[in-house]
Amino acid sequence: MQQKTGIIDTMAHCIVPEAEKILDIEIPVLDKGFVRLVDYMGGDSRIVQAARVSYGEGTKTVREDAGLIDYLLRHQHTSPFEQVILTFHVKLPIFVARQWIRHRTARLNEISGRYSIMKDECYVPADGDICFQSTDNKQGRSMDTVPADTIRHIRTSIEEQQKAAFSGYSNLIEQNIARELARINLPLSTYTEWYWQIDLHNLFHFLKLRCDSHAQKEIRDYAEVLLDISRKVAPLATESFERHQRTGVTFSGEEMEALRLKLAGKEYSLSGKALERFEEKLKTGKQL
Repeated sequence: MQQKTGIIDTMAHCIVPEAEKILDIEIPVLDKGFVRLVDYMGGDSRIVQAARVSYGEGTKTVREDAGLIDYLLRHQHTSPFEQVILTFHVKLPIFVARQWIRHRTARLNEISGRYSIMKDECYVPADGDICFQSTDNKQGRSMDTVPADTIRHIRTSIEEQQKAAFSGYSNLIEQNIARELARINLPLSTYTEWYWQIDLHNLFHFLKLRCDSHAQKEIRDYAEVLLDISRKVAPLATESFERHQRTGVTFSGEEMEALRLKLAGKEYSLSGKALERFEEKLKTGKQL
């Protein structure tokens, strides 16, 4: 057995002490949700083992291992990252789950309202998360301040609608109406639960999209927790992900030409939206 950078390797299993510390601990998200790391397979050392399949364990230093992981991620050699698998237990509102499920490169099993009676638990936004509709983004929120009395009214209205929906649901259940029918009027704010298993490569893709400021705030809250968990399971790989993918910028061919001209102090021909995107990348480091 050999210990390297807090990671204990054996021929049969990879144990990451920092990941072991958080196993089965519910990390709160939103008002009633959570994320729990149920299990993991592999860590940074597994990525290195997969990449250096022809080498024996211990033939490289920690620094060289970090360099290899960084090289693999930077050049999109993805298969070694697929060797690391994480399983999560997540409690989340249905409207967040419907966004989450669009990432089809995972395996999941969700609680079923056909077999179980749904709990009377719904998401109610915190005061600071109640916003007006953005005037320039059809799927976003405005940053304008919402008056306190309006916030109180909206929260009360949301809670009353949720209570009415669950009252009707409970009434149907009491009449012995089939659960698969009784549930159909429940709101999207109802909490559901699932087990979600994904490999590290596809988790990074999820995090790149769902940690971004353009993602809905509620799913960003979950993504930030998943990101923190990935730091504990595979710290070197996650560091590379954050450097090259989460905060990195990709330029198109014409943008690269514009960048070369700009660095040379020459004029470049981008205009309109293309120019706006290019300048925004240079300004904020975000790919829009």
